[in-house]
Amino acid sequence: MKRGCRERGSQVMPTVISSVIPTLEVAAMVEPGELSMVEPGELSPEDAEVVAGEEAEVVPARERQAVIPDWLSGERLDKALASLFGDGMSRATVQRLMRAGEVTSGEIRLDSPDAKAVAGVRVTLREPVPEPLVALPEAIPLVILYEDADLLVIDKPAGLVVHPGAGVPGGTLVNALLHHCREGAPGGGLSGIGGRLRPGIVHRLDKGTSGLLVAAKSDRAHLGLSAQFAAHTVERSYLALVRGDPGGSGTVDAPIGRDPHQRQRMAVVERGGRRAVTHYRLLKPISGLALIGCRLETGRTHQIRVHLASIGHPLLGDPLYARPYSPPGWWPEGSREVVRRFCRQALHAGSLGFVHPVSGVWLRFQAPPPADFAGLLAALEAVPAPPVAGGGRGYRS
Repeated sequence: MKRGCRERGSQVMPTVISSVIPTLEVAAMVEPGELSMVEPGELSPEDAEVVAGEEAEVVPARERQAVIPDWLSGERLDKALASLFGDGMSRATVQRLMRAGEVTSGEIRLDSPDAKAVAGVRVTLREPVPEPLVALPEAIPLVILYEDADLLVIDKPAGLVVHPGAGVPGGTLVNALLHHCREGAPGGGLSGIGGRLRPGIVHRLDKGTSGLLVAAKSDRAHLGLSAQFAAHTVERSYLALVRGDPGGSGTVDAPIGRDPHQRQRMAVVERGGRRAVTHYRLLKPISGLALIGCRLETGRTHQIRVHLASIGHPLLGDPLYARPYSPPGWWPEGSREVVRRFCRQALHAGSLGFVHPVSGVWLRFQAPPPADFAGLLAALEAVPAPPVAGGGRGYRS
């Protein structure tokens, strides 16, 4: 059983403000009054699933390639591709995929259905895999900080996807919630507003991000919590460990859109992106890296990761936006090994505050970084000052 896991049949926690006091000094440096307010921003249909800048899981797709033959040269491109790829692929489907940027030739997007097909051109088409029809209960342990008849607050571990989707049919937080809140269980049931694949899900955290998340058990709670996210009144603070030292505090105001060269990534773009604003503050420099707190004004996919990488300070361990980090040779081998083994983005949602949508009581929760994040910080703290010219040790200015 994982740390703090709820035993089957255990008593529901009372309706009071619940707080897990951070045991790490560095975690305590995040002061809710200064860094806890996170504003999700305007929610549009394409990013309504993404709250507070966390990423949506990348939708897996079946990738198909073909070379346009001579006999299709000169045809409308959408008609030619529908014929070329076959298998019931309609022109309407091809047009939709072209508009979504899923049809390319090398690094060139083929987004004009009425363009003429050219013989010899190699075309790549990415077709999303259909989602599963329903989520099923699974006995996955949960760390529950608070629960009543209307909602529950979970400390999500890194590595756990929030809800099923294309390529992720199960093993998610939703599957765990369906088991925990199954019919006949104390306080059972989840809000159905999120649909069959996302019952109870009001907001979410990226698979590789750990920390606090609230889920709705009643429709009334779901509507009330959603309204607070939309009104920017939910308090959320994040800890991030980045490469380099951004120094002091700052704001990144740069539009984010799909990376035109790598469709699984987002990027700061000049055209076609949506406004995105991230505020950050240095909490503590550590061995050439930096622990920072983040506050968001908008909620774009991968926002924290993209913005920090764009200013030269990517999250340590980020598999999409950072190159592998090689610790300096003069570091203790133990610290080097801990850093090398850290294989997710160093991002933790450590504080969550909101008004209970039914009782009207203000609730605030805190969770210290999980063991891998805490171990990483401890390993960095154990690194001595770097060597300087002259044979002594000390930090370079």
